Amino acid sequence: DVQLQASGGGLVQPGGSLRLTCAAPGFNFRDYAIGWFRQAPGKEREGLSCFSPSDGEVYYAASVRGRFTISGDNAKNTVYLQMNGLKPEDTAVYYCAADTSLRSIIQGILPIDYADYWGQGTQVTVSS
Repeated sequence: DVQLQASGGGLVQPGGSLRLTCAAPGFNFRDYAIGWFRQAPGKEREGLSCFSPSDGEVYYAASVRGRFTISGDNAKNTVYLQMNGLKPEDTAVYYCAADTSLRSIIQGILPIDYADYWGQGTQVTVSS
């Protein structure tokens, strides 16, 4: 049974940083793109970024490009999302997901519920 384990959320002041971790133990890591989504209260889930373990390719949605950095450690089956310059509007539950077409999902070409695997979510709150 595939499990994605998201962690690293918390409370941070505006302008601060957090690093989210998505661990995928026992997963065929290189066969999928791994990425991050978020959902704020009352809003639809939004795709943010994805990482391809097979070739290191990354993609960012415009809303986070320049502030967030995604990276992966293939040996640990883990993907990270470094979030800098956090704003109150970044407050949301952050989810990691895996799918072979994750970039197309984040771009809005495919629906979000098309993604094969989801982690449990980690809360990020940006507030003073």
